[in-house]
Amino acid sequence: MANYIRFDWAMKRLLRDKANFTVLEGLVTTLLGEKITIHRLLESESNQESEYDKYNRVDILAEDSKGVLILLEIQNNNEYAYFQRMLFGVSKLLTEYINRGEGYRNIRKVYSINIVYFALGSGTDTVYHGKTEFRGLHTNELLRLSPFQQQTFQVSEVSQLYPEYYILRVNDFNRWSKVPLEQWIYFLNTGEIPSDATAPGLVEARERLQLDRLSKDELKAYYRHLDNVVILRDNIFTEREEGRAEGRAEGRHEERVIMAKKMLADGIALDVIVKYTNLSLEEIQGL
Repeated sequence: MANYIRFDWAMKRLLRDKANFTVLEGLVTTLLGEKITIHRLLESESNQESEYDKYNRVDILAEDSKGVLILLEIQNNNEYAYFQRMLFGVSKLLTEYINRGEGYRNIRKVYSINIVYFALGSGTDTVYHGKTEFRGLHTNELLRLSPFQQQTFQVSEVSQLYPEYYILRVNDFNRWSKVPLEQWIYFLNTGEIPSDATAPGLVEARERLQLDRLSKDELKAYYRHLDNVVILRDNIFTEREEGRAEGRAEGRHEERVIMAKKMLADGIALDVIVKYTNLSLEEIQGL
């Protein structure tokens, strides 16, 4: 089986070439469920790379043939405020890409696509979609556009005017599937593209993201990137295990406190409580 370049590094170096847009188009088309053609890549204050971001994350800001903005971000490191980061990135785009004095009708549609290699939030799915809807507090009725607004904005629902967010939590997905979106998630996690891949863009990725196509200098840079990613993954694993250990220790301490309170209520001597709970005399006296 051929060795393929990790998608985040490909986004930094290879997928910014117009000749390779078909790979990105395939991913976005598969995710959104409609044919997407990337017109050009743009630069934004929110996707400028800092020293820390060189291996931690990578962004691409694309404009499709309809003028829609597509912000695609890969995040390698655990970030507890990542939901707010998504909001900030989209908010920056909305203000950057409207000229001062323009009417609000010219605000651009934005899709924020986030590929994360850590357990963002608490959930069991691999793909999440967020959009804005307005519902009546009394009737739960969905607020809709008027016929005039639908004709003016060329959309049918209010949510289509607002940014939409996609989160792909790919880190634990290792099952090959015939479903195009699951094929993409499998590739994003494992870096493998089986011969029967049919998802849009993966056929092109198989051809253009082969490791042996890199020059010697590119290969050195790529392996440095992989080393940094491994360090990040190790840090995430260590933090997770330390957190679990700390949680178990807190749970055991709470159990000892409950036992001590019951023993106090039964009038058992303090030295006996200390012996059987391993709590200090000061802790027990403070209960």
